[in-house]
Amino acid sequence: MASNRKLGLWSAAALVVGHTIAVGIFLTPAQLIGSLASPAWTLGLWLACGALVFAGALTFGELASRFPQSGGLYVYLREAFGPRAAFLYGWQAVLIMDPGITAAIAVGLSQYVAVLWPAAAGHERAVAIAAIWALALANMAGVRLSARVLNLLTVFKVLALAAIVGTAFLAGAGSWSHFAPFAARRAGAPPIGEALGVGLVAVFFSFGGFWEPGRVAGEVRDPETALPRALALGVATVTLAYAAVTAALIYLVPIGEAGTAAELARRAGQAMLGRAGPKALAAIVVLSVAGSAMALLFMAPRLYVAMGRDGLFPPALSALHPRTGAPARATALLAAIASLLVLSGTFDQIVAFFLCTALAFITLAASALFVARRRNPRGPFLAPGYPATPVLFVLFLGAVIVCIALARPRQVLAGFALVLTGVPAYWLLSSRGALREKKDGGER
Repeated sequence: MASNRKLGLWSAAALVVGHTIAVGIFLTPAQLIGSLASPAWTLGLWLACGALVFAGALTFGELASRFPQSGGLYVYLREAFGPRAAFLYGWQAVLIMDPGITAAIAVGLSQYVAVLWPAAAGHERAVAIAAIWALALANMAGVRLSARVLNLLTVFKVLALAAIVGTAFLAGAGSWSHFAPFAARRAGAPPIGEALGVGLVAVFFSFGGFWEPGRVAGEVRDPETALPRALALGVATVTLAYAAVTAALIYLVPIGEAGTAAELARRAGQAMLGRAGPKALAAIVVLSVAGSAMALLFMAPRLYVAMGRDGLFPPALSALHPRTGAPARATALLAAIASLLVLSGTFDQIVAFFLCTALAFITLAASALFVARRRNPRGPFLAPGYPATPVLFVLFLGAVIVCIALARPRQVLAGFALVLTGVPAYWLLSSRGALREKKDGGER
């Protein structure tokens, strides 16, 4: 199997950065600036949540080092809580989470494509679906090509964001007075508790997916050490990028005039580059979002392959292409379901539909570290600060789940109802003996 391990540390770190930094790079700062209405609160929330997410990176880094197999959270849940919990996670990933994230990213991308290409205005859904299938086909071409394209997009993305920050502070028509008063909130802002609740959800969505490189552990060289380092390096880079871009936007546009994400991007672009600024920023967002979608379409189908090996996913759909080594049919299935979600909802509706159910399983997967440590206190990588490290991350996830459930109860209930349909599906597979071969084979 060593020949299948084609990804190194930097490719794994590029997956973290490439997938995590998406449309939230401009969408979330606008939400935070508008609701928190204070430079100190806005930047402080980015850094505080970044520290908690870093605790999550250490948590999943240890789990990835203990279980260096393709599948990620599915494998951690299976090893800690058994095949039923793992199957339900995979079920919601196939039907809800993976296509939901893909659809939300594509819808966000289409809105900025319309800025670059005005003829696309009014046809955003068609643009989103076209983007999904173009990136899916690129991933079907093989692991090496996909990794190279993703590495290139990630490098361009990081350099573009660095250019935004540098241009904003060195050449932009901004002012340091926008940071004063630094800690006081603007008059008329929402209550701080409500603002923090909104901000918490927005920030976590922007960090969402940092754990997904665990899905391709079977294709990473020396995953026991490379994956923990890649997760830590990736999350640190993402946190720095988010905080720096937000500071640049505040420097360019006063807190009270930020408005919507589109308005903030337009005004910031004009302050930096004049009339050409909004299109330049839109191009960077499109590049950022395309890289994120590319990374997800690369990583997500590896979960379906792992489920297929356990007898929990149709073998015909989870098979690898004999020439490219890519899970082409699984990738096509993901693209098809994501396209249906694009046709059925808006960005906010799609996010609310999948996010809460996904977070519940991510919380359970992070808790798998307690089980793993109890069974074996030693391992190739041990998360510093244990048990505080996973505890802080789990509490953070719990707070986000509560905020989402209070804000979007209907979508949350619909998502959990769809997850529960996986219970009879699991029973059906069990009764047909799909799981017995795996157990008798002694692979666990």
